[in-house]
Amino acid sequence: MSADPRRDGEPASAQSPPEPPAPSGTGGLLGRFRDLLTRPQVAPAAGWSVVARLPVYLMSLAMVLTIREQGGSYAQAGLIAALYTLGMALGSPLIARHLDRSGRRGVLVLTGLAYPAALATLVWATRPGSWAQPVLAVAAGVALPPTNACMRSLWARMPLTDEERETAYLWEALLTEVLVIGAPLMLAALMWSGSAGTALTTVAVIGGAGALGLACVRLPASTEAAAPTGPHTAGADALGIPRHPLRDPSMLVLLGVMTACAVPIGLMTLAIPAFVSAHGSPDGTGVVYACWGVGSAVGALWLGRAPSRIPMRVRFPRLVLAFAAGTGLAVLSTSPLTLAIALAVGSMPIALVSAAEMTLVGALADKRLLARAFTWASLATVLGDAVGQQVGGLLIEPIGPRGVFTLAFGVALAGAGLAFAGRRLPVPDAAAPARCAT
Repeated sequence: MSADPRRDGEPASAQSPPEPPAPSGTGGLLGRFRDLLTRPQVAPAAGWSVVARLPVYLMSLAMVLTIREQGGSYAQAGLIAALYTLGMALGSPLIARHLDRSGRRGVLVLTGLAYPAALATLVWATRPGSWAQPVLAVAAGVALPPTNACMRSLWARMPLTDEERETAYLWEALLTEVLVIGAPLMLAALMWSGSAGTALTTVAVIGGAGALGLACVRLPASTEAAAPTGPHTAGADALGIPRHPLRDPSMLVLLGVMTACAVPIGLMTLAIPAFVSAHGSPDGTGVVYACWGVGSAVGALWLGRAPSRIPMRVRFPRLVLAFAAGTGLAVLSTSPLTLAIALAVGSMPIALVSAAEMTLVGALADKRLLARAFTWASLATVLGDAVGQQVGGLLIEPIGPRGVFTLAFGVALAGAGLAFAGRRLPVPDAAAPARCAT
């Protein structure tokens, strides 16, 4: 899961005209996507950001396949992939800090060049067991272009209405689901026509080109740097000084909810194949997994087809509770078929929860610290997922897949409880719709 939030920073106006009713049906949501993503000053940034994010969702797998292809063991492949992830975790907050301070161009150009260079050197100039390969894996992780944080902070600064901004974050959540499913298929196609090393290098170069393209896109001046803020700005203290995301109680609660929602994902990542295998159908694991992702994408299109008028601080705990209830459906499964149905139905709120998280991150964070806020939100979900996978791996044998499903349900309920408890903390109301000048 990711984070999605937004705050306008403009004072609410009682004179704002009411919004026209949104069209209903899936076509309504697709129409909103089309209207938003085809705007002249939005389309180039959105398009290049998709290209730049391709490596994020398949690079760890590509590294494992490449190291194995070079003759390395699974232990060596796992170490290189882990060091790459460690580099991402260590480098992303530092990269985000520069992104907030100096803007996107310099950061994206530097990382867009360094990232493919580090990975190409790892593939073609090193071999498993050499000292250079672990160093280059960490360097590549550090140099990963911060496209997620960059694009989500741009959505938060673009002159959009609140409804359009929520549509943008719903697009981000849906895009994640599509890339999670589609990026490995792209890797498989590249490997079919060449080696794993060639595929990894190709994807790295494509991602770097996407970062360079996003760096060169011309956007409204208001999106390049945060506007001056005052003492009443969300995310700022009484003197108007931006408060670091990790020092904001409301943001800490939100990050806690995001971590709690990611832990069940990690737990179920281990429990699903164990459950399918225990029922004598290990070959069907991929199909069951696909139902999980497809359900989330369908949920975004169906449940998000019309914008809600309920304030986000009220809506978010309800969405997290719906996510918890959907997680609990897996406990009732009795066969791979019923598990696939449970996952398809239960995952429908996932993308909406992710979009709501991003909306709230953008709403709580000071505009001068948006990249850092979104980066810490991403790290919270990565941490939760990693903890869930580790715990799931340890508990599969002692308590079985159903026991792990039950634990995932309990953790998700705890996340919902934290979300309901945190709704009393100050969250800025949605500002009056700011009409887009474009």
